[in-house]
Parts: sequence; structure tokens; C-alpha cells
Amino acid sequence: MNRTEYPRPQFVRDKWTNLNGEWLFMYDDQNVGVENKWQDDPSHYQKTIQVPFVYQSAESGIGDRTPHDIVWYMREFEVSYSKHERVLLHFGAVDYEADIYINGQHVKNHIGGHTSFEVDITHQLLDGGPQRVAVRAYDRHDDESTPRGKQFWEAESAAIWYTNSTGIWQTVWLEVVQDSYLQKTKLVPRFDAGKIAITAEVNQVISDLSLAYEITFGETAIAAGTAVFTEAKVVFEVELFQEHIFRTNFHNNGWSWTPENPQLFDIRFTLKQKDRCLDTVNSYFGMRKIHTENGMVYLNNKPYYQKLVLDQGYWPSGLLTAPTDEAFQQDILLAKEMGFNGCRKHQKTEDPRFLYWADRLGFLVWGECAAPAIYNERSVSRLMHEWTEIIDRDSNHPSIVTWVPINESWGVPAIGHDRQQQHFSQAMYHYIHSIDPTRLVISNDGWAMTETDICALHNYSHGTKEEPEKYDYFKKTLSTRENLVSRMTSAWPVFAKGFAYQDQPILLTEFGGIGFDVSGQPGWGYTSADNETDFLKDYQRIMTAVYQSVGLWGYCYTQITDVEQEINGLLTYDRQPKVPLAAIKKINDQFHAPQVD
Repeated sequence: MNRTEYPRPQFVRDKWTNLNGEWLFMYDDQNVGVENKWQDDPSHYQKTIQVPFVYQSAESGIGDRTPHDIVWYMREFEVSYSKHERVLLHFGAVDYEADIYINGQHVKNHIGGHTSFEVDITHQLLDGGPQRVAVRAYDRHDDESTPRGKQFWEAESAAIWYTNSTGIWQTVWLEVVQDSYLQKTKLVPRFDAGKIAITAEVNQVISDLSLAYEITFGETAIAAGTAVFTEAKVVFEVELFQEHIFRTNFHNNGWSWTPENPQLFDIRFTLKQKDRCLDTVNSYFGMRKIHTENGMVYLNNKPYYQKLVLDQGYWPSGLLTAPTDEAFQQDILLAKEMGFNGCRKHQKTEDPRFLYWADRLGFLVWGECAAPAIYNERSVSRLMHEWTEIIDRDSNHPSIVTWVPINESWGVPAIGHDRQQQHFSQAMYHYIHSIDPTRLVISNDGWAMTETDICALHNYSHGTKEEPEKYDYFKKTLSTRENLVSRMTSAWPVFAKGFAYQDQPILLTEFGGIGFDVSGQPGWGYTSADNETDFLKDYQRIMTAVYQSVGLWGYCYTQITDVEQEINGLLTYDRQPKVPLAAIKKINDQFHAPQVD
């Protein structure tokens, strides 16, 4: 059992039980499990699986790539709790729809393959002895309205499509809490004011209920106080910089969060009824601000040039699930070692442990969601539901600076001219801003944008070294803002019909994709190199065009690693460098951010 770390790093309790490891497992291709009461009887399960890895992965112990729309899990567990305590069962993520049973009783249905959920199972527990949890996961592989991203609907991956994932793919765990407990917190930095806005919610209000907080920075105590609950939610602000010297030197004293200096404040919450401690939760936050102005992106009120790398979040043995917590750290450290200051998580909402390490190590993240393939009422409602849960779970992470709800018109294929699909894009843009005003939002990353905070363009048409005419056109296209936004064709308009460029920062958010095969396995890239020397020359050639542009204010290179049959990574699928990392960093660092024309 490799995934033993606490799975929710921004809301940490000391007392918890990890339920990863060996579970009973079975396919239900005839959809007879509920009728035959598989939730009650372990004799129906003929396999075992290592949770939290999907059956398609090697880490699961099964490694079967055949699509199965319905799968079942079961295991026994023991839990000790008292009369005035509750037992919470948590799931990091189950792809795509999950039904949860405790001792044969249905307790929860959750829809959404990338987001976390919990259920209070106290009243379904037996008085003594082992308890039994069963999970029915439903992931219809031919349902194009399901937000599935890059997951292929066939057994063998091909082209841009990767091995599908079904069922539990993040940690399962238990917590024992008091009858009244802290349910969630929201931490919003008020950067310019030097304050942190705190929203705290409890599951139920009881008499004399209060929330004590202590904020520290390293070993320094910053603030402490108490808020009183008169209803289930309490909202308040805390002044972090009481003295004038802190306020005037805030931006230069190393207390703000940046990739170069990822400083974090720790906060400890204690829920009390009079003097009795009911719950203790540890968390953290970063003082960070992101906004756009004058055609540039600003981080903490200073222009900031983003050097991002596309990250699809797949691993050879675990697929969507990192084999270890250290694997998240490794990806971030390797990217930083190559001179990147962040990533765009592509067609995947990543495990909170990755976001934790991005916060700790200093790494910008553009948060994305798996897209459906088609546009209909079901796909619209599913996507909005998923985004609600994504932001509810992940909005406290300072590393996330941008949300990308739609990519390359996936799920909105007619957005270029269809007003209904444009309305959906606009609705997502405004909805995300309405629940999270602290980040940038991109309406349709790549082309055919509607309302958007960043003009995000994709361009792989840079040719090879034997095609100088293509490269010259690539350079010309990138050279100025006017050239970038006037790159209009009927198939790939920069803005959808009825919308126009409004002086947003322009970033090249997909390009490159130089294919370099070092494993001897067949694969593909957007262009190709035969050896290290040619690869570095081609990377230098493309990056020179990017850095010479006076119209761009950042980029996202495709991509950090190979993924299955794609060989256009800077690293192999198993994270081995294809060329010396210092050579990539030298190219990435040799240019300075240009001034906007």
C-alpha cells in the first residue's frame, strides 16, 4: 500500500484511518449486482484489487485494459467511536458515478469522476465487530456526455487518447469526529489589505459554539482570536500586518507567495463548546494575488511572465493515480529544474496532494477539468456540477492562479458560431468568477474564445528545420499582438463570432510537441528529432521565436512527459530526461520577459 499520506492536506486532522490496500473486486458487465445484492455478500467477488489504483493499471494488481462499465468493490474495516462521535467515510475520487453501501445499506450516490466526497456512516454501523463497505462504480465508456477528458473508449489507447480509468482512483479513508464538527473552511487572501478572509462552516450549531484560530509564519505567531457561531457559517477577516512597517514592506519582506519564494502561513482551527475542544484542524494559506492589466498578467501587483509546461498527470504503472506521493514532488522539481515556473494540468483535475506540493515548492497551476465530447443538456449540467465541486475543494491552494473550464472547443464543437454554446462558455466564465473572484478564467483555451481573462492560443505549425517557410510564418504570427489576434481562419478563429480581442494578455498555451523517441517504442509527436543534438536545436529554434515575440506574455510548452504512445515529452513516460535538464533550463533562462508592444 504505497499511498499512505494524509489525502486532504489543507484540512488535516490527526485522527484518521487509511482504507487503501487490498479490496475485493468484481466486474458487473450484466448489471446484476444490485439485484443480486452484491453489496451484502462477499462471495460474488472473485478478484482482489489494490486501492486506490484502477483495475486498468499495473499498480492495481489486475492490469486489465478491457472496458467494463460497472465494477464493484468490498472490504471490511473496524472503527472505534463513542456515543457522541460520528464516523465519516471519505473518497478522494471515484470515476465516474459511485454508490456507497455500509453493511448492505445504501448511504451515498455521487456523480463526478474527479472530485472528493464524504458520507456520515454512523447510523449504518453495527454495534460491534467488523464493518463492511461496498462500492458500485459506474463509468459508461460510450457516453459522450460524461466529462472524461483523454480517456479512450476502447481497450488500447491510440493517437491523443489514453487508457481509460474506472472506479476508485484516489485514497479512501475514515475520520472519527464529535457530534458537532468543523465541516469546511475557505481562506481568501486580501492581498492589498494585508488580511485573510475566513469562512468556516460546521455540520450543526449547538450552544456556546466558537472557533479559535492561531496563525503562524514559521516560528512567528501572527494572529489569534475567536469567532462565535450563531448559525452554521461564520465569516470574518484577520489583520495579518498590524504594524505599519509590515504593511509598507509587505511586498519585499518575503511573506508573499511566489514560485521563487513560496512562503506560507500555517493556521490552526479549534472548535469549542465553552472550554471543551470538539475539533482541531490544521491548514495553511499563501498571500497571493493574480490579475491582468496593460496586456500583462500580474502576480502580487508585479508583471509576471509565466513559463508553463503542459502536464497530463499520467504514470506508466498508475495511470491517473501517482504511484507514490513522492511522484508529485518529482514532477514539480523536474519542471523547475528545467526552468519552468508552473504547469497547466491538462484534461484532469489533479489529486490535492499535487496541489499541496505545488504550494510548498512554488509552482503555478492552471486548473482544468476533463471535458465531455459532445454538447447537450446532460453534458452541460455535469460539467457545471463538476466545476462547483472542484472549486469548493481546491480554491484554498495559492498555487492555482487560473481556471480553464473549456479546452479547444471540446464539448462545445460549434462554439465558433452557435450562440447557445457561446452562452454556455460565457455562463461558465461568469459562474466561476462568481464563486471564486480571486483567479483568472479562460473561456475556451486554444481558439474561438468568448469572454476571457487571457487570450490563450494554440499553435503547432512551426514546422521542422527543413521547412523554413513554416517556421518563418510561425515567427511572424507570434511577433506582435496584432499578428497573433488576426490569425483568423474559418476553422480556427481566435475569437468566436460576435466576440473580439479586448487587450487581454496573450499566452501561447500549447505549442512545441517535439517528438523524440528514446525507448524504441512506436509513437508520435507534432515534429520529430532523431538525437539529443537535433532535439535541443529544435527546442532552441522554437523558443527563440517565442521569446522574440513582443506580443506574448507567457507560454505553456507541450509537454513535460511522454504519455503512452505520445513521445513529445521533455521526459520519458517514466520521468527520465531525454536531454540534460540543464540544457533545457539554459534555453528557458537565456531570454527575459519582453515588454508588451
